[in-house]
Amino acid sequence: MSTSAQAAVPATHTAPWVLLRGLTREARHWGEFAALLRAVQPGAPVIALDLPGNGGLHAQRSPASVPAMAAHCRAALQAMGVAPPYRVLAMSLGAMVAVAWAHAQPRELAAAVLINTSLRPFGAFHQRLRPSQYATLLRLALTGADAAEWERSILGLTSQRRLGTAERDALLGAWTAWRRESPVSGANALRQLLAAARYRASQSRPAVPFLVLASTHDALVDPRCSRRLAQAWALPIAEHPTAGHDLPLDDGPWVARQVERFVCTLKAP
Repeated sequence: MSTSAQAAVPATHTAPWVLLRGLTREARHWGEFAALLRAVQPGAPVIALDLPGNGGLHAQRSPASVPAMAAHCRAALQAMGVAPPYRVLAMSLGAMVAVAWAHAQPRELAAAVLINTSLRPFGAFHQRLRPSQYATLLRLALTGADAAEWERSILGLTSQRRLGTAERDALLGAWTAWRRESPVSGANALRQLLAAARYRASQSRPAVPFLVLASTHDALVDPRCSRRLAQAWALPIAEHPTAGHDLPLDDGPWVARQVERFVCTLKAP
């Protein structure tokens, strides 16, 4: 389910999970993970939102700031008839949005899981986005790379998963089709990059329960960003020893298990 669907979610006593992806990615990129999350959280709706400029909202202008993205998510859920509290699971840029949301409206969030994020002031610029990837990202955003090239590059940047030829071709075929169907403009990709680069979280922790998940072999974001955030805010953290930046793709069952354990430590919302 994406924001473009505007579908109603049945009333429930269990706080829904809201899934937020990262730079230029959309709701469909969660792949099989949404089903894995439903399996460990039975009865909880799982709602994958698109940020403006991506997916079903690709024709919209991406907001120039992370707090504006958070405001969009709040408005989208309200339009769908989904009332707080929410539980948010988000990665990369989406995790920045979750933090901005927690700072602005902490009572709306029952919990948040932050995957491979890179918040100022908890990571240096060269750790928040590895310098070795600057050229690739700028080339994709500025040169009008075709959908197939874009997705091959993104898979190489974000995944450490060993895929067989058939599985890799199927995955890239789906991603390429989605990008052709819902193309992210270069201007929107740059706005998302700039919003992420400019965003600065508070030194103080919002009054929301958090879990931090990180990947030791993240080629895009240095895992020290997650470690320092967890240390500064005294948050629980789990680190995957082999996965890349797209942790739900590389090991979705591991992420689902971490979420299940985390929820068991919380009071029911």
